[in-house]
Amino acid sequence: MDNSVNAKTLALTSLEWPPFSGESLPEQGASIFIVREALAKMGHELEVDFYPWNRAVRLAKKKGNNYHGYFPEYEYDTQEYLFSEAIGISPLGLIEHKDKPLLWQQVQDLNRYSLGVVDGYINTEQLDNMISDGSQKAESVTSDIQNLRKVAVKRIDGAVIDLLVFKYLLHQTRAVKLKSNLKANDKLLANKWLFVAFNNSPEGIFWRETLNQGLERVDIESLFKQYTQRHFTQVFD
Repeated sequence: MDNSVNAKTLALTSLEWPPFSGESLPEQGASIFIVREALAKMGHELEVDFYPWNRAVRLAKKKGNNYHGYFPEYEYDTQEYLFSEAIGISPLGLIEHKDKPLLWQQVQDLNRYSLGVVDGYINTEQLDNMISDGSQKAESVTSDIQNLRKVAVKRIDGAVIDLLVFKYLLHQTRAVKLKSNLKANDKLLANKWLFVAFNNSPEGIFWRETLNQGLERVDIESLFKQYTQRHFTQVFD
């Protein structure tokens, strides 16, 4: 492939989703740290701009913005984006009020409860389909912390969230009062792989292949542990 049409800096959009990504996080978050390390193995650099999630996705595909994609994202069926190899894993679970646990074995069992989701986030295919067809009662907000507050005051029965994000948020000053009311449900919805979503274009193809080659040269799990131990030992010990 002719590399002359490609810049030496990969430009992506992302969101505030600690500990994975965030403009004010150390090294801009664990996922960004991992992707930056993989690109460095290939002699390239990473530049990330942060936006609210729906805008991050929208800007990534808008022509003229010079972005080549966005991340971190769960893989889904699309012709617009090409997904990298996995850059990490996301334990997707449910947060419940300690006085009102969610009792379920199959995802359909959740239909008896009201759940909070974040607008624009992909959850699991089955859960999203149930929300779309109306069989699952769900309320959409713009951030995870909003859902946690709603569960804490019993406005909703549960919130769908990455459990590492949950742990991080509970250690923030603004969420300290929530700790006594909230816990993670014992059953996971899914362990979801995280990816970079590249635009389906010649440049996107180049950068996906380049990043994938870099990812082969790093230990993703080790890098994640290295990152959290360096910056968030008390959160994830």
